[in-house]
Amino acid sequence: MPPRRSVVLHSDADLFQPTRGRPVRVRSRNIAADAHFEPHRHAWGQIAYCATGILQVSAADAGSASGEVTYIVPPSRAVWIAPRALHSVHVLEAAHFRTVYIDASVAPPDWNGCRVLVVSPLFRELVPALDEPQLPRAREALLTELLLDELRGAGTQELGVPLPPAQGGDKRLRALCEAVLAAPAERATLAQWAASVGASERTMARLFREQLGTGYQQWRQQAVLAHALPLLARGVPVGQVALATGYASESAFTAMFKGAMGQPPSRFQPRAAA
Repeated sequence: MPPRRSVVLHSDADLFQPTRGRPVRVRSRNIAADAHFEPHRHAWGQIAYCATGILQVSAADAGSASGEVTYIVPPSRAVWIAPRALHSVHVLEAAHFRTVYIDASVAPPDWNGCRVLVVSPLFRELVPALDEPQLPRAREALLTELLLDELRGAGTQELGVPLPPAQGGDKRLRALCEAVLAAPAERATLAQWAASVGASERTMARLFREQLGTGYQQWRQQAVLAHALPLLARGVPVGQVALATGYASESAFTAMFKGAMGQPPSRFQPRAAA
């Protein structure tokens, strides 16, 4: 099978710019795997959500200790991107991509950073309802208010992989993180990873706390989830995903996954989504 060719997409957010009069706008499109939007920013907030497929969203996040976070977004989750945050989107699995643009005047006041939102059944129905052609303005206003209310009450979830900044961050920590992401099945200890980049375990543990705001084990779990979700979306059996992420048994992987995501990994496979 020939390799998939990456396609650069250009953001047309200006055509769907929200205003105080129309504070919520929806943009829907089908996007092939490996297409991506280059880093860009805009003055309004954005919810990146896909009805099907898997997205990878990278954002410069003022709400994160590291300032740079990568999120893996399955259909049951969405990412809030704060106004003016620099961000890029990469489609890991062919997606029905639905972008919700939200005027800064109605954005939740304490949502300065990016965050992963749990997509409720009501939110899932409101987004396409707002995308209907020739939608009467009175109905649009009612749906908009309901969506904003649902957004304010949405549950959040830790589903991002923070990285030290490429400029200004500790090079050893960056190298360690990139090595772990490149070998998710490797079960090396922090001491072993630290030795590979010429540092002590104590030093790397301190750098994780100072630059990423988390411990190594918590960070690695996010990296494992980031690797596992696209595999599950492709229909790879749970046992194989467990092995690919360094777990000796399917049951141990399932316990970790359910604890982190609130649902077993089988719920993120195509048949469950259908």
